[in-house]
Amino acid sequence: MRIYLKRVCVALFAVICLSALTGCTNWEKEYSNLEMLYKNRQGELKYCQDNLESVDAERIRLGDKLKQSLLTIEDFNRQGRPGTDDSNTGFDGMVVRRDTAAGTITVILQNTVLFSSGKATLKKSTISELDHIRSVIQKLYSGMKIDVVGHTDSDPIKKSKWKDNWQLSAERALAVLRYLNSKGVSSKQIRAVAAGSSRPVASNKTVSGKSQNRRVEIVVHTR
Repeated sequence: MRIYLKRVCVALFAVICLSALTGCTNWEKEYSNLEMLYKNRQGELKYCQDNLESVDAERIRLGDKLKQSLLTIEDFNRQGRPGTDDSNTGFDGMVVRRDTAAGTITVILQNTVLFSSGKATLKKSTISELDHIRSVIQKLYSGMKIDVVGHTDSDPIKKSKWKDNWQLSAERALAVLRYLNSKGVSSKQIRAVAAGSSRPVASNKTVSGKSQNRRVEIVVHTR
C-alpha cells in the first residue's frame, strides 16, 4: 500500500512539474510575440514620423515659393503694367511707371528685349520699340530732359570684355542713347546714366528677380 501511495505521489509530482514547465514555455512565447508586436509598432511610428517630416518640408517649400511669387507680383506692380500706367503718357502698350511727385515718366525695357546676354549691341528686333519711344519723345516731350539709365543684376561679370556691371550698364545705356540721338532726339536733352546693380527692383536671389533687374529705363523729366 505504501509503495502504491508512493508511486501515486511521484506521478502527481511529475504532472505538477510538467504543468509548470508548459506554463513557462507559453509565457516565453507570449513575451516573444509581444516583443515582436512592439518592434512592429516602433517601425510604424518611425514611418509616420518620416512622412510627417516630409510633409512639413514640402509645406515649408511651397510656402517659400508662395512668398517669392507674391514678391514678384509686388515688384511687377511697382514697375508698372502695360495698358495701365501708360495711359495719357503716349507710350501705349509699354511698361511705364509714373511718379507724379517727382514729375517723371519712366519707360522700362528689359535687357532680354534689347540685348543678347553680356552684349551691348541693340537687337534689330527692338528697333521698332525704340522708334516708337523716339516718336513719342519728339511729339510730346520735345525739349524735356531725358535720362537713359542702364541697370544690371548683381552677378559678377564673367567671360566678357566688360570690366564690371558698371561698365556694362553704361555701354547699354549709351547704345540706346546713341540710337535715339541718331533718330533726331536732341543731344542737349538726353544723357546716359550707369546704375549697375545699385538700384534693384526685385531680389537678386531668384532668376525672375535678376531678369527684372536687368533693364534700361528711359526717364522723361516733365518738370
